[in-house]
Amino acid sequence: MIPEQSRFETDPEEILEELPFPEGWEVDTPDASDPAVVARLHHLLRAHERHGRGWAGASMDDVLVEVSEHGLLTRENVIVRDNEGVIQAWGSVHDRASGRMLYSHVVSRELSAPLAKKCSDVLFEWAEGQARAVGEKRGLPEQQIDTGSFEDDDRQSSWLQMAGFRKVRTWWQMSRPVDLGEERSLVPDPDEWEAKGVRFRLVDREGGALPDEGDLHAVHDVLEAAFVDHFNSFEESFAEFLHRLREDPGHRWNHWWLAELVADVPDGVAAPEGRHPAVGALIGTVSENVSGPDSSYVSYIGVVEAARGRGVAKGLLRTVIADAAKRGRTSVGLEVDATSSTGANDLYSHMGWKTRYVTCSWHKDVPVAE
Repeated sequence: MIPEQSRFETDPEEILEELPFPEGWEVDTPDASDPAVVARLHHLLRAHERHGRGWAGASMDDVLVEVSEHGLLTRENVIVRDNEGVIQAWGSVHDRASGRMLYSHVVSRELSAPLAKKCSDVLFEWAEGQARAVGEKRGLPEQQIDTGSFEDDDRQSSWLQMAGFRKVRTWWQMSRPVDLGEERSLVPDPDEWEAKGVRFRLVDREGGALPDEGDLHAVHDVLEAAFVDHFNSFEESFAEFLHRLREDPGHRWNHWWLAELVADVPDGVAAPEGRHPAVGALIGTVSENVSGPDSSYVSYIGVVEAARGRGVAKGLLRTVIADAAKRGRTSVGLEVDATSSTGANDLYSHMGWKTRYVTCSWHKDVPVAE
């Protein structure tokens, strides 16, 4: 459930007792109402991306998701300022689900190596303190910190190793071009179509208002069931799920699809009275591009085990491609586990997706009691 108050420690000085910096350096929390602060964080994040993968994609909205007052029930931030008041490092934590805390770690590329390492050490110390705080509030003996790096970012990888993190997974960040002419008709209508006993449709909305709550629960239930045996799966409540996805700058209700069985329903697949059983779901978002057409992105796609092998995943992917073509978008992106046991990476490659860059997941389990 979404807490009424943050589970994090809001004062960084309660965690960081001694600072290893030159005189005049300090730690602080960012003021999201100050345009200069947001602009500097945006600059640091984009420089981090350019160094790690060769180009920057972060928008101002991506920064505001982390630091704005709206998100601070489930997020907390810290910054390091030099003796001239310039922000040189930024850490962000996200209370994602019980037992799983996401962590972002950004240090200026303009600092000398010794100063950059000191900033890194302070951010890690703060993140571990936050892990203990949120874990204690959730009543856990141990709290996982889940963070990431670009595969080719040697500085970040070495810092993570020295801080006691272990690399646990590799992810392919894939993209697929969209043929705006031919692929508009890839499916009869991306809003709703049917094939081989499976109906693919947008979640119901009346008069452009919020979606039908039953459909939203169906999407959540399908994804929870589809990923229960997947790597690092943590149960996420319906309220946490909706709150988090609606924070995404690219969130659009008209990018949420369900796949329902309307014929040949196998044993063990049930549905609420008056509804067809939902067996697949896809949540898409918009990736805005200031220098060209926007792209679509597959944030989540899942199929329940009992319905696999019936073309549900392929049908959902064809739907989001046709929708992108209809909207004039020239590509569709997604992320896949490089060691996926479901064969998802083979399906994506077969349907035209290619890897643009690679990221890695790093974990550290922090005992809640000191």
